[in-house]
Amino acid sequence: MRVGVFGAGAWGTAVAVYLRNIGHDVVLVPKFEEQAEKMRIELENVDFLPGIKIPKDIQITTSVPDALKDIEIAFLAVPSIGIEDLCKNIKSSSGGLPKLPILLSLCKGAQNDELETVSDIVNRFLPNFEYGVLAGPTNAKEFAKGCHAAMVLATSSDKSSEIQEELSSDQVRIYVSDDVKGVELGGYLKNVYAIGAGICDGLKLGDNAKAAYLTRSFRELIMIGTTLGGKRETFYGLSGFGDFIATCMGEWSRNRTFGEKIGDGKTVDEIFLTQKAAVEGYKTTKALYKSCKEHGLDTTIIDEIYFVLYEGKPANDAMKSLLMRPLKAEN
Repeated sequence: MRVGVFGAGAWGTAVAVYLRNIGHDVVLVPKFEEQAEKMRIELENVDFLPGIKIPKDIQITTSVPDALKDIEIAFLAVPSIGIEDLCKNIKSSSGGLPKLPILLSLCKGAQNDELETVSDIVNRFLPNFEYGVLAGPTNAKEFAKGCHAAMVLATSSDKSSEIQEELSSDQVRIYVSDDVKGVELGGYLKNVYAIGAGICDGLKLGDNAKAAYLTRSFRELIMIGTTLGGKRETFYGLSGFGDFIATCMGEWSRNRTFGEKIGDGKTVDEIFLTQKAAVEGYKTTKALYKSCKEHGLDTTIIDEIYFVLYEGKPANDAMKSLLMRPLKAEN
């Protein structure tokens, strides 16, 4: 199968390496020619996935029209803020294609304050394309090294079983789901709560406090996710609980690490001055806070993370606010 991976950050590169290693013909599409040329020469993505060799027979190009030729699946792996531009580019480049590829999103963040998901954007710009999302607890470097993992593929395509078979291997087990919205939302929500988990680490609150935080956060995640259109059972699966635990606990997690720096006293601006990789949970926090208020949801943890990130509330004060709320029964 010939596939295209659009976006060459850590995760896009890791997926491209995995797909080539299991026998697929792969084209990888960085945004900038400077990055593409560097990767062609060094056979490594030193900026985002250092230490992982890129198979020399992966085609690397910045040309979306060239990349779209003859591919059966297009993996959307750009940061969420770039998904609209990518969809516009695919639309303008796909007019003469004899067959449209299936679009599979690897994105896990909101691109604007309206909590518009990738499926929403694809439906606006590329309504004639079949669409799905691939998600789960997957650290990019482990994935590219060949460590074992499991993921969920959510799509309404009648080719879901065929895609599942093509993407699975003795390294990665793929499950299928028809809950596209729920799988997308799980990926968005876990990044926000991972920032809070990192704040716990930065404040050095200890295991007891972090375990309590994770438990109450996951309850809130399910409440928000089901209200916004996901199925409850989806959030107990790989794209919900699985990804939530991995991202909140992993030392490699960009969102958790970002939160840890906040808890340690650094400001958002200070962190972004020195960090290249996207922190998807940052913008998603604002979008989720707005959406939850519009739906009248009681989201005390999301609220406090928003106050810390966007209103300058000290992280210690946010923790005190959570602890000093009126006492109640667990539910």
